[in-house]
Amino acid sequence: MLNEEKELSFIVDEWNMGMRADKFLSSVCDDLSRSRIQALIADGQVSVNGDVLKSASLKTEEGAEFCVRVPIPVSGDPDPQNIPLEIIYEDDDLLVINKEAGMVVHPAAGNWSGTLVNALLHHCGDSLSGIGGVLRPGIVHRLDKDTSGLMLVAKNDHAHKHLSEQLADRTLSRIYHALVLDIPLPIKGSIERPIGRHRHNRLKMSVMSNSPRSACTHYKVVKNYNDALALVECRLESGRTHQIRVHMEAFGHPLVGDPVYGIQQTALIARMKKGGYPNDLIKEFIEFPRQFLYAKEVSFVHPATKEVMSFECDPPKELSQLLEKLDK
Repeated sequence: MLNEEKELSFIVDEWNMGMRADKFLSSVCDDLSRSRIQALIADGQVSVNGDVLKSASLKTEEGAEFCVRVPIPVSGDPDPQNIPLEIIYEDDDLLVINKEAGMVVHPAAGNWSGTLVNALLHHCGDSLSGIGGVLRPGIVHRLDKDTSGLMLVAKNDHAHKHLSEQLADRTLSRIYHALVLDIPLPIKGSIERPIGRHRHNRLKMSVMSNSPRSACTHYKVVKNYNDALALVECRLESGRTHQIRVHMEAFGHPLVGDPVYGIQQTALIARMKKGGYPNDLIKEFIEFPRQFLYAKEVSFVHPATKEVMSFECDPPKELSQLLEKLDK
């Protein structure tokens, strides 16, 4: 229960010897995700044989007793705000929402209000997943501020744990559409390049990083626009920050409108002129204010009913209008 403190205890048996402590605890705590366990360890809420557990990576020993204290979630800084949400689906365990472009997911410096968190706190109240002891929406995966489309939100710890596990084992499917420069060749394939923080610009991600993590994006060309631009379907196998934007830029096909990893203006003009597009349309593409990228589909196994669920959305109006103009 979200309004009650819980104390849980577990004894390590021979089958769980040698596991990382956080992995062991997440496997025996049905309603707590591994990230939640790690947060509780960092907060000093987990003990082993009576001593506070200092490291999530401690290896378990047979007969060891782990105690986990789950405190009452307390309200964080975000305030509930009555911000309209486009809810595609909702039940007692989760929501599927269609996030609009321009909405920040979590509050941060410069964006303390008007975020998705503020909206969800108002919509769901105290039914939301308490993560790390703080009452906040259990957002399973994120979207960049200027990327629109489908997102999953867990409404309780059980749902968050199971959806997060699906995200980790790649059974939670996410499909995006992006408009990119030129036509990727081959027209169907995979981009497997590790991604990490840019070596010289901490605000950017890069495939040339000192601390990269594995990343894989499967893509296929959906439509060719006169060999100038292509609508590309991207399916994420991993979920790194800015992954599609970074991978497509590294592949030589940056996204239309991307302010960070986007197309050089001279290259866009040259390709669109060669494709026969008029100057006024080229100007509109050059001045388009955000990346052409939206989360089109999401599929997962419902954490309670075990039903396979799949949802799909159309592109937002500003993106569909661009495609219509390319067609003309």
